Amino acid sequence: MKYVLYLALPIVIILCMASCKNSKPKAETGDNIAAFQEKYRPQFHFSPAEHWMNDPNGMVYYEGEYHLFYQHYPEASVWGPMHWGHAISKDLVHWEHMPIALYPDSLGYIFSGSAVVDWKNTSGFGTAENPPLVAFFTYHNPDIEQAKQIEIESQGVAYSIDKGRTWIKYDKNPVLKNPGIRDFRDPKVFWHEESGQWIMSVASGQTITFYGSKNCIDWSFLSEFGKGQGCHDGVWECPDLLPLKVKDSDETKWVLLVNINPGGPAGGSATQYFVGDFDGKTFISDQKKTFWMDHGKDNYAGVTWSDAPGGRQILIGWMNNWEYAGAKPCVKWSGAATFPRELGLVKDESIYLLTSEPVKELDALYGESVTLDAMKVSKSALLSDKFEFGKAPIEIKLTFDQKDNTQLGFASRYGVRLKNNKGEYITIGYENVDKLFYVDRTNAVGEVFSDKFASVHSVPYIVNTPEVEWTLLIDVASVEFFTAGGRVVVTDVFYPSEPFDTIELFTENGNVELVDGKITEIRSIWK
Repeated sequence: MKYVLYLALPIVIILCMASCKNSKPKAETGDNIAAFQEKYRPQFHFSPAEHWMNDPNGMVYYEGEYHLFYQHYPEASVWGPMHWGHAISKDLVHWEHMPIALYPDSLGYIFSGSAVVDWKNTSGFGTAENPPLVAFFTYHNPDIEQAKQIEIESQGVAYSIDKGRTWIKYDKNPVLKNPGIRDFRDPKVFWHEESGQWIMSVASGQTITFYGSKNCIDWSFLSEFGKGQGCHDGVWECPDLLPLKVKDSDETKWVLLVNINPGGPAGGSATQYFVGDFDGKTFISDQKKTFWMDHGKDNYAGVTWSDAPGGRQILIGWMNNWEYAGAKPCVKWSGAATFPRELGLVKDESIYLLTSEPVKELDALYGESVTLDAMKVSKSALLSDKFEFGKAPIEIKLTFDQKDNTQLGFASRYGVRLKNNKGEYITIGYENVDKLFYVDRTNAVGEVFSDKFASVHSVPYIVNTPEVEWTLLIDVASVEFFTAGGRVVVTDVFYPSEPFDTIELFTENGNVELVDGKITEIRSIWK
């Protein structure tokens, strides 16, 4: 994780806290508003009960529980000295808020990291019968920073022997000292069976360094990756190295996720990925160009759960962007997570592509639904007359016919538009002339709080299949758009002055055939 302007931060925090405390509460944040019912509060995405959240980290599954830790400042709804917030779920959708897991200490703030189950008790923190959970995190030392020295960050360890309820910091921290790099953070650790060791990936400026350990404590440098590869328009952060089986084959490749800020395709922070091979020491990428996991503006710092059942690679990210995360008005809380996604890998001719789909556990939240019959869409077709949109978040599934997309009369542009009676709207569409998917939120904000917010986010993609399926997850103030078998993902938040209450299909300069569709209510996880 990262926040620029560290040195000015204490003053910003004090002023913002004073502003929140001295001003009269806004209607949507007053005591008369029920918990988790405030304006813009996500209803099926995780968010903290109150105050600041950014990077999810430390995700691990153990004895029927998914642990989600996250960067948290418990004193205000702005960035501050980082703690590890904590929540637990048994089904990946309903979350129980837990006490803060890790607090800052004399070595610094507690920045992002990871957690594992030390099944063989290699660390000696537990026993064979009761293996410990071991958390790895970055210490960010503000005293060293204020002294204008560069060795600000180092890696620490903590462990739990009570299923993650309480944590004990290792008394000889840090376990990995700073090698002379200002940005040296976000350790992601996993057990590599073939080499018989723990592997740690650390973001080091604009590269990723790999370290190995037999016991989670003593670490040795293995290799470095990144020079001359991928995007280098910002600082590299929050890496994650994981194996994925290629769909419809026996081949397994390694995928390295690298978050970067700034430098994303939509501006600000985003996640690039590399596909290649890892031999227990060195990662080598197969690709020559830069690939992005999500082309929206609001999915950052995503990493995967350790030990997820069935070998699934399940990722969750921070649904925000550093270009404006701190600019939003003070509210009871700030920050939310994306909905968990299962990662996959496909090979299109000679190119490997990462795919993302909402986890199947979403169906536990399904409520009422309506099926959409086949129809020809010309100019517009209202869908909200078939479903009471606005009373709850929804999932929209649509299948469009693409067989005639090169023929005269096929729409040059088509998609879905969400609107309200204030004239505000957000558009999710496909541009058939320029061959790109896009989300346009230039008219989806009631109060302008940043000149970086109103924008169009697009993904070049040629649809060459007879049909194309769209999945849209629409919460109170966000849309997650999945299409092309998960190859294309766009995540964007929006802040209209009033909720969107109208759904329509639209076309421009022609028609499109809707093969079928379904709109399903998504019940709140907080009720």
